[in-house]
Amino acid sequence: MASAVTISSVSAQAALVSKPRNYGSTTYSGLKASSSSVSFESGTSFLGKTASLRASVTPRIVPKAKSGAQISPQASYKVAVLGAAGGIGQPLGLLIKMSPLVSELRLYDIANVKGVAADLSHCNTPSQVMDFTGPAELANCLKGVDVVVIPAGVPRKPGMTRDDLFNINAGIVKSLIEAVADNCPEAFIHIISNPVNSTVPIAAEILKQKGVYNPKKLFGVSTLDVVRANTFVAQKKNLSLIDVDVPVVGGHAGITILPLLSKARPSVTFTDEETEQLTKRIQNAGTEVVEAKAGAGSATLSMAYAAARFVESSLRALAGDPDVYECTYVQSELTELPFFASRVKLGKDGVESIISSDLQGVTEYEAKALEALKAELKASIEKGIEFAHGAAASV
Repeated sequence: MASAVTISSVSAQAALVSKPRNYGSTTYSGLKASSSSVSFESGTSFLGKTASLRASVTPRIVPKAKSGAQISPQASYKVAVLGAAGGIGQPLGLLIKMSPLVSELRLYDIANVKGVAADLSHCNTPSQVMDFTGPAELANCLKGVDVVVIPAGVPRKPGMTRDDLFNINAGIVKSLIEAVADNCPEAFIHIISNPVNSTVPIAAEILKQKGVYNPKKLFGVSTLDVVRANTFVAQKKNLSLIDVDVPVVGGHAGITILPLLSKARPSVTFTDEETEQLTKRIQNAGTEVVEAKAGAGSATLSMAYAAARFVESSLRALAGDPDVYECTYVQSELTELPFFASRVKLGKDGVESIISSDLQGVTEYEAKALEALKAELKASIEKGIEFAHGAAASV
């Protein structure tokens, strides 16, 4: 049996519906008004362990929770979304509002956030929705929060690469991280603003300058690469999506995204042609959406879904769930690069360990791709660090 958690709230509660699964987990399949508290198993997430916000976890990595083990902290957390009125921020806010782990959802943007907050506040789920507009209200938004999610920035347009976004989004991330450092330095920080390969190093340098950098709590949200890999592999091999788990390492742009198809679970075989085709599709999936929207936007809905999955994983880790694993872009010693995306184990204090086994025994194709991505990822990291130092020098 999974560990039990009890959540108390002051408003409508989430109802949990159990369904049998391969791993003995439960799924959360709906929302309704209920009594004053909710009990659920730690294997549960607000959209279930399916093609879901809960990652598929492989038996070779994850130990099974002991029967009857108790998770003591009250599962009630404050989450701030910075950039909440945007294309990612609005659906992300809705998905986070659905989580039974959230007591306060704080929405910040430079404009148009009051309407988003009013809209979400009508959803009969436990969390209280609060809105904050403009730099003058940012500090109040951040005080006391447990998780900060940053989707703020400009979206990609046809013909743009993530790197084209750098100058605008780098400045946005810098100013927001300064506020995070001043008001909630102990929070988990989730960076979505592209280019993530550069914005995470920027955030790290700003936090260092403020004297509050904790590498275990700074995350680049690369979950969308995993979500896409799982989806495309399941489609290609006619697999049940609930069972598919493909680790994705490297970075979060173009060739720096490396799906380790040889490590997919369940274990499946791919021809050389299938491997190359799937790898390139996963790497270029963002462009696929940008082109399909024909100038009307980028990957907002799938990104919001992936970000909500990572938020939920972080909240479960904070609540004491011992079996939380996700791929994410973090400070790392897995390679010679200072930042690298890989599977990590999350705990109450952030990254508990980085899983190195995924990089062992890879195929020749994957080994060559890993070496090929390093130069581009290194340049993106250095660009972010240089920006942060240049910004500091100009102050």
